[in-house]
Amino acid sequence: MNRVPQENPGRQNMKIVIVGCGKVGYALAKQLSMENHDITIIDNSSKVIEKAQETLDVMVMSGNGAALDIQREARVDEADLLIAATPSDELNLLCCIVAKRLGCGHTISRVRNADYLNQLQFMRDDFGLSMTVNPEFATARTIFRFLQFPSFLKIDSFAKGRVELVELKLTENSVLNGKSLDKLTTELHLQVLVCVVERENKIFIPKGDFVLRAGDKINVTAPRSELAKMIKRLNISTQKIRNVMMIGGGRIAEYLADELIKSGVDVKVIEQNRERATELAARFPQALIINDDGSNHDVLLAEGIRETDAVLTLTGMDEQNLVISMYAEHIGVPKTVTKMNRSEYSELFSDKEIGSTVCPKDVIASEIIRYVRSIDNTDASIITLHRIVDGKAEAIEFIANAQTVGLDTPLKELRLKKNILIACIGHNGNIIIPRGMDRISYGDTVIVVTAADEPIAELNDIFETED
Repeated sequence: MNRVPQENPGRQNMKIVIVGCGKVGYALAKQLSMENHDITIIDNSSKVIEKAQETLDVMVMSGNGAALDIQREARVDEADLLIAATPSDELNLLCCIVAKRLGCGHTISRVRNADYLNQLQFMRDDFGLSMTVNPEFATARTIFRFLQFPSFLKIDSFAKGRVELVELKLTENSVLNGKSLDKLTTELHLQVLVCVVERENKIFIPKGDFVLRAGDKINVTAPRSELAKMIKRLNISTQKIRNVMMIGGGRIAEYLADELIKSGVDVKVIEQNRERATELAARFPQALIINDDGSNHDVLLAEGIRETDAVLTLTGMDEQNLVISMYAEHIGVPKTVTKMNRSEYSELFSDKEIGSTVCPKDVIASEIIRYVRSIDNTDASIITLHRIVDGKAEAIEFIANAQTVGLDTPLKELRLKKNILIACIGHNGNIIIPRGMDRISYGDTVIVVTAADEPIAELNDIFETED
């Protein structure tokens, strides 16, 4: 498998070592190798190593990634970054300590135990950590946001919460069905921007004459203050989430229950494992914990699924989550959220009604990729990065600096690369949905949307270079 390096003289490929090639490690190795970094994977499973060797353009090593001799053999002392993503928090932390002592530039550790996370705030330097990530906590936080804005399939924030990127699916009755995008401003008087359209599993970075139709999934950028107006003018139904039923009582459910209870939402968890159900009952006396099979329709009906505002399927089996969510949608539950470990299922089931979807490995991969691109280029000022449309596109927030091309030049005079869209500009505290005469000034925040197969690491990557 060969790669053609992208020409960018201001950026060098990084040497990255990934310890642990499970769901998160594999997703990171795949994405980072596509971005032309030199990747070495260390894992003690011969089966995992064989799969990575066959499917990815990476170097592989079999062994204990925390062992000094293995890290030396992997040349961690010359690495720019080590990412420890094994199932063991303790092993991940030890990997980072060894790597830092060897001279590795940066280290990232996956840490799932909440108690460790609290302690690491005080011991970050001792462990040699540049960053810690918790897929379950990050996923719970993402789902919590879905429930705050149940009208949308997905929602991501930029500009410290002042700008939202929301996804919704157009129905036959939608006021946008058959309308071109320029009608959003002229007829509906909305200060929003449709930045990505997914149609029949293809994505479009649309222009003003693009005509929307039923079945399209659209991603819309809007100032937070415009969301309520958009919901009203598009006749999108709204319902406050007052009670939630979670199927599966793992770590995500535990983190999420904590946040929901604090917000005054009634929580019901159906967990099949008796020991785990007992733990959750002791942890959350305010919630109702049911020890039963959440995949059984009779159980769901008996526990009041028809009267539930939101059903969250959080078991460890994607197929089970999908079936339960489809059932919940079928009987009219207002909001469903489906956890999927295999992100490819989103595309396979795109024509099915499964509500919002979330993939933990993709959530955490976005955080790590943002960090990698920031250290990859000293001029890059990436604040936020969200992978959207099931990873087919990216929305990235930058800060314009002194090296940014075309400062204070009207946007209509700048040449952007194909499949690039400037979705929003934050200027002196004001949120601007850009038009041709708007400008980017020093210190502005700029939200850019691009196809994921053309990753950008700095704001200047969006402009066409002179021939």
